[in-house]
Amino acid sequence: MLRVRLRPFRALRWVRQISVNDPEVHGELMREFDRYERALCSNNVEELDGLFYNSPDTVRYGTNENLHGYEAIQKFRSDRAPPGQRTILHSSVTTYGKDFGVAHVMFQREGTRIGRQSQTWMRTPDGWKVISAHVSLMAGE
Repeated sequence: MLRVRLRPFRALRWVRQISVNDPEVHGELMREFDRYERALCSNNVEELDGLFYNSPDTVRYGTNENLHGYEAIQKFRSDRAPPGQRTILHSSVTTYGKDFGVAHVMFQREGTRIGRQSQTWMRTPDGWKVISAHVSLMAGE
């Protein structure tokens, strides 16, 4: 019989030490999130490109595409028709420590299904950048 000795998860000690939604850090990320939203609705491709982390490890899963790497995301943006305005139904932005955060959005464009968007943000030497994003549409009724 194999015996396993369980040890306390060491990361939990670290998690207890980080600040969640530090007002200064949260404000910084909210400004970047708002900047992203304005760029998305106005189809400012250059601005959107600048908000994604330039790395082959950056990922964006969309409603019809799976994009791996900054260059694939950049090409998608340049080839895409403008998505247009949308109504934000719910949004939340949460920061963890000084350098990491997530954003979650429920949205709807006129006459379409409800969509969901999540982003993982990381502070870099060049500012806050999206390192992972996911967009999906809820099943129609």
